[in-house]
Amino acid sequence: MKGNPFQGAGYLVRGLQMLPDPQIRPFVLVPLVTNIILFIAAIWMLFSNFGGWVDYLITTFLPDWEWLQFLHYLLWPLMALLVIVFVYYGFSIVANLIAAPFNGFLSEKVEKRLRGDVIQDEGWQAVLALVPRAIGRELAKLAYYLPRMLFLLVLSFIPVINIVAPFLWILFGAWMMAIQYCDYPMDNNKVSFKNMKNMLKADRLTSLGFGGLIQVGMMIPILNLILMPAAVVGATIYWVEGHVSVERDLDQKRLK
Repeated sequence: MKGNPFQGAGYLVRGLQMLPDPQIRPFVLVPLVTNIILFIAAIWMLFSNFGGWVDYLITTFLPDWEWLQFLHYLLWPLMALLVIVFVYYGFSIVANLIAAPFNGFLSEKVEKRLRGDVIQDEGWQAVLALVPRAIGRELAKLAYYLPRMLFLLVLSFIPVINIVAPFLWILFGAWMMAIQYCDYPMDNNKVSFKNMKNMLKADRLTSLGFGGLIQVGMMIPILNLILMPAAVVGATIYWVEGHVSVERDLDQKRLK
């Protein structure tokens, strides 16, 4: 596999460092506020309903027979993990759907900043113009993610195979985060969803390093509140600096 995971992780770090830049700061505000509000809502829902959701899943999967009650203690950690996974991915999906037009707008401004172009605030009309395309692209991502998530979920319940399931979830999460955020600058530059995936696959280790650090950052309090705009900025830096070499590699493969 080609790429450098440390370089990929470095793009996210540089995205964090660029957030205070005065030229892009105004465009960071909406994705930042959206992420904070939805994250607080997700935490509140999780703490308010966690025990009830876990118990509901256990009673759904486990018959109410007295001699099987010992399995309740064995199933509880697994069901608890399942609830956390669903809340985590559910929060990510909703947050990205709502923030998609603003993230695309932010990525566009960051790319102009990196290329030395003049940055102008076209107002809400420019953001609204992005809504149909941004929502359509998010739905394409969902169509890609959900079947794979369901497949991993099934694997998680198969004895023996489920031993490797946590590692597969980690890899899938890193890949999903890379696709989620690298898509914004690529969509702005009219790269199709299929070609976007091919470009990330051609630089897989860098992509996984970038997405993996996003996944880790999502679990760190306070940092996770600013991670969405930082990931958009980092993905745009990745696009501006890395897409030329990736496109060259893909062209060479097509010629062979």
